[in-house]
Amino acid sequence: MSTKLRLIILSFLQFFIWGSWLITIGAYWFQTKQWSGAQFGAIFSTMGIASIFMPSIMGIIADKYVNAEKLYGILHILGGIVLFTVPLVTEPGTMFWVMLLNMIFYMPTLALSIAVSYYVLKSRGGDVVRDYPPIRVWGTVGFIVAMWTVSLLGFEKSANQFYVAAGAAILLGLYSFTLPKCPPTAKDTPSRSLIDVLGLKSFALLRDTKMLTFFLFAMLLGAALQLTNAYGDTFLHDFDKVPAYQNTLAVKYPAIIMSISQISETLFILAIPFFLRRFGIKQVMVFSMIAWVLRFGLFAFANPADGLWMIILSCIVYGMAFDFFNISGSLFVETQTAPSIRASAQGLFMMMTNGFGAVFGSLVSGLVIEQYFTAADGVTKDWQSIWLSFAGYALVVAVLFLILFKHKHETVSEEAVEHSGPLLAANEL
Repeated sequence: MSTKLRLIILSFLQFFIWGSWLITIGAYWFQTKQWSGAQFGAIFSTMGIASIFMPSIMGIIADKYVNAEKLYGILHILGGIVLFTVPLVTEPGTMFWVMLLNMIFYMPTLALSIAVSYYVLKSRGGDVVRDYPPIRVWGTVGFIVAMWTVSLLGFEKSANQFYVAAGAAILLGLYSFTLPKCPPTAKDTPSRSLIDVLGLKSFALLRDTKMLTFFLFAMLLGAALQLTNAYGDTFLHDFDKVPAYQNTLAVKYPAIIMSISQISETLFILAIPFFLRRFGIKQVMVFSMIAWVLRFGLFAFANPADGLWMIILSCIVYGMAFDFFNISGSLFVETQTAPSIRASAQGLFMMMTNGFGAVFGSLVSGLVIEQYFTAADGVTKDWQSIWLSFAGYALVVAVLFLILFKHKHETVSEEAVEHSGPLLAANEL
């Protein structure tokens, strides 16, 4: 088996695991278990909590003590065992701790999968810039295939979705032990302080007003991402309570409809270079925020019958909403920080979006939905008001960003990334 194919399998299964339950857990939670929205928000916060500290800790272990492919495999096996126990959970409080443990094992594998792939490609004489993107795209394919699998098997509201994810996790864990060895690369180097290892020096960037503003908005946009992941699928499932919509495609197979979002994501990546050259980083990030307004606003007035086009358009818009901020944001960090702290600054960007932003969005949205948009029966939800409130949130964020984020319009190119200024180093702030 070729190196490329082996890494494609790794990438495919990495995201197949996540796609098996991430979008459909809401349907299981609300439709099957009928647990509260506030508690559901806490479940989605587990990703953010684990993202704050676990990738850095596992990175230290892989750099100094354990082969990356072995650590990667162990984490997936442990995560798979935890996922097998999810159907046994009978109350939401316990579910929080079980899912947190699962996320503690899963979230660091996102970074480790990249580290393993890069090491294997380089050791085989490959070019990671040229060779890795075609491999990574199979991760998105794996996520989509998982959503389709769970949907077509009728597992969207069933605990069986966790068995699918668990089986894939253990399979990937065992498969990882067959990969080429990726030994610790810093085993014999002097130990650095914990502050250096965890990239905490990058927090000094927050003393710069522009960087502080950027990272705060990164957190707010990270919150928006959790809203669509958490509630999109269960929103479509709720139409099953209306006889006129029960046999529509979007109600029978919501996850398949929602997978259009991931398909769109892969396509919008190709459009980013044009938009960055034409409009500059700030404008592209604003486009992302406007796309979030449309994403939520279209859901507010959509239905699975004559309003299906709005659901599909919302899923297409998601690609712009997700990609434009994440990629242009990472480019902003790249062009505005010195090489000495660039990796740490990128880690801070991820921490604000996938860590603090995810926790904020998950917890607050759950409480707001439970308090203001759930009927007295504890089950029925005012979805139009929910999506309009989310759209209003995204609109306020976009307007404030446009006013408060001071960044000169500039053309972005590869040369600009390498020779841009001013560059901010932690010791210069």
